[in-house]
Amino acid sequence: MFRVRRIGVVAALLLAAVAGSPGSTQAQHNTAGSARSTGSAPAENADGGLPAGWSVTGGGAARQLVWRSAEPVPISDSGVAFYSGDRFLGRPLGAPDGRSFRLALGPAQVGKPSDLQARAGERRLDAAGAGRNRSAGPKEEPGERSGLSAQPSTRLPVNTVDPGRPGSYRTATGDYKLPSVRLPGLAERVEMRAVVVAPTNAPGHRPLALFLHGRHATCYTTRGHDPSGEWPCPAGSKPIPSYRGYLADQKLLASQGYVTVSIAANGINGQDYAAEDGGAQARSSLVRQHLARWASWSEHPASAPPVVRRAAPADLSRVLLVGHSRGGEGVNRAAMDSLYGAPADQDGYHGPVRWHIRGTVLIGPTIFGQNPAPDVPSATILPGCDGDVSDLQGEMYADATRGVSRGAALHSAVYIVGANHNFFNSEWTPGQAQAPAEDDFWNGDERDRVCSPGTATRLTARQQHTAGSTYIAAAARLFVAGDDRVRPLLDGTGRRAPSAGPVRVLTHAVGGRRTPAFLPDGHVSVDGGRLCQQVTETVSEACLGSGRSGVSPHFATWAASQEPGRRAVALRWTSAGHAVRVTAARPVSIAGSRDLALRLIVPPNTRDARFDIGLTDTSGHRAPLGQVRLDGLPGTDRTASFWGQEVRLPLAAAIRAGVDPHRVKSLEIVPRTGSGQAWLVDSWGWRAGTPTVPATDLVRVDIGRLTVDEGGPGVRTYHVPVKVTGRGKGTLRLFVADPDTGRTTSREVTVGPGQSPEVPVEVRGNTRYGYDVSHDIFVKAVHGAVTGAYRGGVTARNDDPAPTVAVTPAAASAVEGGSLTWRMSLSEAADVEVGADVVILPVASGAELSTTDVDPEWLRNNTGEAPLPSRPLSRLRGLFLYPDIPPGRTSAEITIPVVADTVTEPAETVRLRLRLYDEENGTQHDGPEFTGTVHDRA
Repeated sequence: MFRVRRIGVVAALLLAAVAGSPGSTQAQHNTAGSARSTGSAPAENADGGLPAGWSVTGGGAARQLVWRSAEPVPISDSGVAFYSGDRFLGRPLGAPDGRSFRLALGPAQVGKPSDLQARAGERRLDAAGAGRNRSAGPKEEPGERSGLSAQPSTRLPVNTVDPGRPGSYRTATGDYKLPSVRLPGLAERVEMRAVVVAPTNAPGHRPLALFLHGRHATCYTTRGHDPSGEWPCPAGSKPIPSYRGYLADQKLLASQGYVTVSIAANGINGQDYAAEDGGAQARSSLVRQHLARWASWSEHPASAPPVVRRAAPADLSRVLLVGHSRGGEGVNRAAMDSLYGAPADQDGYHGPVRWHIRGTVLIGPTIFGQNPAPDVPSATILPGCDGDVSDLQGEMYADATRGVSRGAALHSAVYIVGANHNFFNSEWTPGQAQAPAEDDFWNGDERDRVCSPGTATRLTARQQHTAGSTYIAAAARLFVAGDDRVRPLLDGTGRRAPSAGPVRVLTHAVGGRRTPAFLPDGHVSVDGGRLCQQVTETVSEACLGSGRSGVSPHFATWAASQEPGRRAVALRWTSAGHAVRVTAARPVSIAGSRDLALRLIVPPNTRDARFDIGLTDTSGHRAPLGQVRLDGLPGTDRTASFWGQEVRLPLAAAIRAGVDPHRVKSLEIVPRTGSGQAWLVDSWGWRAGTPTVPATDLVRVDIGRLTVDEGGPGVRTYHVPVKVTGRGKGTLRLFVADPDTGRTTSREVTVGPGQSPEVPVEVRGNTRYGYDVSHDIFVKAVHGAVTGAYRGGVTARNDDPAPTVAVTPAAASAVEGGSLTWRMSLSEAADVEVGADVVILPVASGAELSTTDVDPEWLRNNTGEAPLPSRPLSRLRGLFLYPDIPPGRTSAEITIPVVADTVTEPAETVRLRLRLYDEENGTQHDGPEFTGTVHDRA
């Protein structure tokens, strides 16, 4: 009955960033005047005066940072995230109504109250900044030269093969709809619907490409209402056909001989708000449900839907999965689950694997667990103007595979300058979509120099979709058809496809025929530069340092407040010739490699950064390899433009000069520009070709969640369920979050059959009503392992009854110049803040208290309106009174101050009611009614 939420399994604990921040003050509880909704005055609580819509509730491990929106927040792939300024705090758990969001805090302070932000991607959602973005102009960094351009000073050469050209096959298009399915963790059934585009005159069995859209609104009406996230769609509305947004991509592939199918996932989008993994496992289950149907239809063609019977038969041994946004995370999990089965209690598909996934294409994807499938080749499209998944965390589909398995699978990252998140799907594109659609890069009040429409760098919807189609086709041709001639378009060689149009596309890769050389997260030392942690609790200690203009996809955070061992090399110089030397603890062998490949970051908008590169072996033989030149990507403080560009230098001359390729000791980088900065992501020995990816026995780890009653006073110990499957042994990094502070500590553990790590959790019980307390753990693969369910823990469920609420007196009175005062009381104290909204109702008879009868400042603070013209209080657009009762207390006052005048008036009445909010199911309930009457002075 209260505006509280049982915190179960989702609220992320990335909270070390706020610990010790300035700006907190001694607790001051503002009773009737406190406001936490859009357009209201700031609230005051244990963390000082918070902006409108924000509050901090609970105490100790149960303390929560809460933001409540006046309107439902539009559904998005990135979801809602909390920030303090530009510092990421975590991803809160949302209530089903899409308006209330909570993040576990523990005793950490929220920092400067005015810095609090709720964002979805780059868009501000909260009252303090709704419709506004961060400043649009890029800051000039040392060594930068101002000016933005869609193209570098030299254009890439044309590739020998252009995969974006249509093929010669005729195509047929049609839909199928099958009985809906139940998936674990989702209350409602999920649709089994798809659109098929396939060749009709192609010989033999044809490879299959399956598309999965991302997390978008589910339903719309034709009456101009905003799209919703409900499921099933209510009467009078229609499902948004997101699955039909890739028809152009499907038609291109079908003309080239692929059977394509794009599947609907609205049933997951409408229910994944509380899923611990954001719905990744559910999406995997849905993908494999469809693949199982296709496998059956291949064996029994007569049982297939009409459109499938008209198409060329599908070859399930050659499957490409294409996923957009959370769909990308879903198809990655489907590829993993096809190789290493998911736990039965989490999976919605329990049949045999009758298909072989040859590769994945991931478009602006999420990867909340940073857990890619290392032995399935991938191409990840990173949109440079992504306003939804704005940190471009999809870079981890390449970076997080490094060292996990044998490294044979090629993992490509494709950075498209000027592309946004939505326009790869025509049903998310204004002017093309059936339902309302928008540009996800939100311009707000300020124009961005790189990403606002009409700038030299921003792509049109047509340009963007054309480029996307070309690179999807390139991945299909490389991963499924095995045509190595298209590899230079994906692996950092630096080639372009004319069919992609006038876009600037950069690529780099991990895996393939690369041999590890100098990897900063390995055993290396650095002279002349800095070996820096990519993710730390203090931003100034991280690789980019403080005050940077923009962010780096390589340094994307996830569930842990810091990650030991995840490092890069930072270079900073004030004069040319300042050498930086990276030395390996053990000799490096790059024998058999043709080139040395480096992934180097230079600041956005940098022009003509030059570096001399050299190698030294263990015998002291040193040889220069040559010079590389880089232009920075176009960027502002709203883009993720600190991205590693791949450069290569031939090794033959160094070997002829006497450097032993079997025993290389150090890599030398010498800047040749006057001043600047750069970062080395990693370095590899490289040779051409695409190797066959062998089957690899990797151990799979899935973290479960145990939910227990907190119990009475005392401490009880429980163990986090950890499921280990597969063969062999693997190494993981296990992170344990402190429920009081949110900080994570970590250790490396070895797992294998019968070797699950022990993770004990102590739960402290009591006898007072409170929130559930989540003791969370996270896991990340290091070597020889994969992780499915990457987070879990123990949730201590509140098992104490909620106190009842009363308001006294039922009928208050006051004279002009005084105050109407009521007391909201609990039957007993709670461990969490208990609050309610106050609603003003019309009086049944007699005179009603008006806007000119109450204190003008109180009126402005709590309604946002002026006293004149005089009108009854019940006619106001809204009243923002929140009589919150702090933890440990049993009452709070509700006060309406009344002004005195010289006019003789009858008694005037105000009628009020508490509105109690239940965040468990997103509903509101009427509480006690009460009245107040104001009399003239005697």
